[in-house]
Amino acid sequence: MPYKEREISKMYYTMGEVSAMFDVNQSLIRYYEREFDILQPKKNKKGNRYFTPEDVENLKIIFHLIRDKGYTLAGAKEHLKNNMTDTKDNQSIISSLENLKKFLLEVREQL
Repeated sequence: MPYKEREISKMYYTMGEVSAMFDVNQSLIRYYEREFDILQPKKNKKGNRYFTPEDVENLKIIFHLIRDKGYTLAGAKEHLKNNMTDTKDNQSIISSLENLKKFLLEVREQL
């Protein structure tokens, strides 16, 4: 049986890494941190922000609501307040479908 490498996941992501993930300015992430209570990155003594994987998932949900669904900030806050569990479930389904699509595209490229 061939050796399969485990996927390495980080415990914390820096602000630069998170802004590169979402292809946005760091100021937008800081703004969303002030606006949404679910974003709580850790800060060190210098004030540098470190995002947990849960924070990154919450940012994915926020960007999905605002960019893809067209919610306003107030509408996204209200939606998250009322439907947090449903929204997280939907985001996990979307992530798994995106991973499946990426895998299938890789298989097609190899054929």
